[in-house]
Amino acid sequence: MNSANKPLETRCRSNLLGGWKIGYFESAFRSEGANDTQPIIESSMTHLPPLIYDLSVILASAAISTLLFRRLKQPIVLGYLIAGFVVGPHFRSWPTVADTEGVKLWAEIGVIFLLFGLGLEFSFKKLAKVGKSASTAAVFEILTMSGVGYLFGRAIGWNTMDSIYLGAILSMSSTTIIIRAFEEAGLKGKGFANLVFGILIVEDLIAILIMVLLAALSVPGAFSSSSLVYLSARLGFFLLSWFLVGIYLLPSVLKKLRTLLSDEILLVVSIGLCLGMVVLATQAGFSAALGAFIMGSILAETQEGERIEHLLRSVKNLFAAVFFVSVGMMIDPRTLSEHAGIILLITLITIVGKFLGSGFGALISGRSLRHSVQAGMSLAQIGEFSFILATLGLTLKVTSDFLYPIIIAVSAVTTFTTPYLIQFSDPFYSWLEKKLPKTLLDRLSRYELAMSVDSKESALGLLWRVYGLSVLLNSVVLVAIALTSGAFFLPFFNQVFGDEPVVNACACLLTLLACSPFLLAIVRRPPKNLSTEDSLTLARLRSLQIGVWFLRNFLGLFLSALIIDQFTPTIFLSLAILVAVPVILFLLRTFIVPVHSSIENRFLENLNAKELADLEKVLKQPELAPWEATLSQFTLSSDSAVAGLTLEETKFRSLTGATVAMVDRGRQRIFAPSRSERLLPSDAIYLVGTDEQLTAAKQLLEAERAAPPPEHDKMYSLQPVSIADGSLYAGKSIREIAVGATDGVLIMGIEREGKRILNPEPSQVLRPQDLVWVFGHQDRIRDLKKREQENR
Repeated sequence: MNSANKPLETRCRSNLLGGWKIGYFESAFRSEGANDTQPIIESSMTHLPPLIYDLSVILASAAISTLLFRRLKQPIVLGYLIAGFVVGPHFRSWPTVADTEGVKLWAEIGVIFLLFGLGLEFSFKKLAKVGKSASTAAVFEILTMSGVGYLFGRAIGWNTMDSIYLGAILSMSSTTIIIRAFEEAGLKGKGFANLVFGILIVEDLIAILIMVLLAALSVPGAFSSSSLVYLSARLGFFLLSWFLVGIYLLPSVLKKLRTLLSDEILLVVSIGLCLGMVVLATQAGFSAALGAFIMGSILAETQEGERIEHLLRSVKNLFAAVFFVSVGMMIDPRTLSEHAGIILLITLITIVGKFLGSGFGALISGRSLRHSVQAGMSLAQIGEFSFILATLGLTLKVTSDFLYPIIIAVSAVTTFTTPYLIQFSDPFYSWLEKKLPKTLLDRLSRYELAMSVDSKESALGLLWRVYGLSVLLNSVVLVAIALTSGAFFLPFFNQVFGDEPVVNACACLLTLLACSPFLLAIVRRPPKNLSTEDSLTLARLRSLQIGVWFLRNFLGLFLSALIIDQFTPTIFLSLAILVAVPVILFLLRTFIVPVHSSIENRFLENLNAKELADLEKVLKQPELAPWEATLSQFTLSSDSAVAGLTLEETKFRSLTGATVAMVDRGRQRIFAPSRSERLLPSDAIYLVGTDEQLTAAKQLLEAERAAPPPEHDKMYSLQPVSIADGSLYAGKSIREIAVGATDGVLIMGIEREGKRILNPEPSQVLRPQDLVWVFGHQDRIRDLKKREQENR
């Protein structure tokens, strides 16, 4: 066999490695005779494992490209991607990789070490601190991108399964790419970075459920709600059980063996534990990346956590390089040119959609506008889990062949853009802050404060109690009408008038008209029974209105888009109808609101029919005919003037004319309470009376001795106080001056000689020329400044 007929990879090896003739084996066998040496050497060269050759090509190309990109002050990850394209199967001007499956193996190992390193840096304790924000933002972003991806796929003519898979693929961000970009930019210690890592972890956990859900949807009849619940419970049990076992055993074991753990032994032990947990996770049906992250999080809670992280850094960097090079190898220029338009559109949808979805999700969860913008721009890409989902569709043969290469191309493009988006996130926030109206920024600040206020009832719990049930019930009715119309009304319409776009559009508009009372209730209907809330709760609800407005309008838009998709898959007609929906709701609001009120009142009347009948029997008040009286509930506040008094002491009946029908006190219900019954705080008081009588009762229950309204949020601020040479506070520690106890303010920071001390210790001594930042009520801060000036 001559050299011309040899495979390309064999000839490349001969050209690259043929010059190396003398080695250990040649020198060892030279004493036995020169004639026997050459065949042995040629045989050993011929059987050089392809993986070693591939690794040499990959690392050599990665070294050259990363040095070039470092010289150009560009992100190194971009150099890895270009190196991967150069050594990949689609570029023949350079020695290419022979065994792509072997490279995929190294790349998978790279993902394991990256997630292991992430777990070492981001423990469960840190996740708990951002758990609510991260969970809210992640769920909102996944729902947003899943819906946008599905609707876009349907709009461009893809089938249902391709569209579903596209939505799921676009909802997953790339953990490995973001970690590397943060490392290069030195942002891993920033506040928004913890939020981003928390969102990524929640996304990875949800991705496991999505994979099972897609697999079940791909097999007709295989999906059931019970299987999804079982999987969720199994995942939670796996996480908690190994976390508990690991925290109970590993810190104690490592502490006892600390004197034996040299750097080499500790590295081997930690990698062994990591791979052991990877095996356990895969045996349990979960991903290898999840197992690596769990073990990293457990080891992060030990005393050796920082040391392990330091030892693992070089290993992690090596395999991360192989992973990013393997991603670059998947870039196919022919796919880019053939589907350039679709790739560009999906890339724009990914960047813009994930920025808005993640950003608004973080904002709704109570994070600042700055952190929300930074998190949104950091998460604007797709990565390794998207590859897994795309591969799942191909394996199950439920997606088209073009989906996988398109996703690879979009991932490659968004990988290129991610470092720049992260780099320019802060300047973009500064520009956005200047452009937004000041009133909007103030409302966002109040919303952030209201979400972060510590209270016996969380902000999300409060919103669910006030809005949740009403929005949920109206959404269920709306979806039921839409599904019924799509399944029965649309086929009948097409049979009579023909299957034409105009006919489908008319059917869609009629369905939206039938849904409009419930859609308007979701978007605009104010909640009932706000009169029973205390003043503090009402003030908090007012601060939360911007988030409520956005969520309700987003839900209304999302439901409208799902309804339209059933009737008009054409993108232009769908957009036209979607734009027309708010106009229809506005023009017909005077008709729609009474219709919904009538439906709601009938439902509530039927729901409470038994209770009303029981009250009617107990009261036996012939002068109050059912059509003249109304049943209403009031919750007694602890600030009420009548709290602690008996009904006789309040003169309730004589002052208001209303009747106390029942007092609901926890598990105790008191029907027709006697005059000696005492009203207690938090009692739910059921009253029967006319509208005038109930208004008077409300004034009596809430008024007179009510607590003064809380000071407005703007009355509290962060202000600087300058310490002069002769100041009363100069030379004293924060503990000695005790401004918290005497003045009611809190020292938050000190600026001294160009340096800043955040949250100073009580032992910190104040010096002349210090600029002390204090937080408190404006009147208290003004008194503090005045006293400081008087005592100079």
